Amino acid sequence: MVTTDLLEEFKARNNIFHDGQDSDFKKLLSYSIAYVQSKCGDFEIGGEKHTDKLATELVLERTRYAYNDALEYFEKNFQSEILSLGIEMAGDLDVEE
Repeated sequence: MVTTDLLEEFKARNNIFHDGQDSDFKKLLSYSIAYVQSKCGDFEIGGEKHTDKLATELVLERTRYAYNDALEYFEKNFQSEILSLGIEMAGDLDVEE
């Protein structure tokens, strides 16, 4: 779920000071959350765990790429981060079980 905090963090990082596109940003953020979850596993937006923070960072970066019409470059540019997070989250599952 896209929180107000996540929306505001995205806007602040991208120097966006208006509210006119908030519904569009929320859509892009929700698509990015779904993408990161599909690649890495479930996480909590704004959570305190290390993996939650890394996943949230990937969501913000992917949304930035989507907003700037450069989404085709995201996976290539963040491949190592996506793989590392997926492995780390899979390791967390093993520990919890």
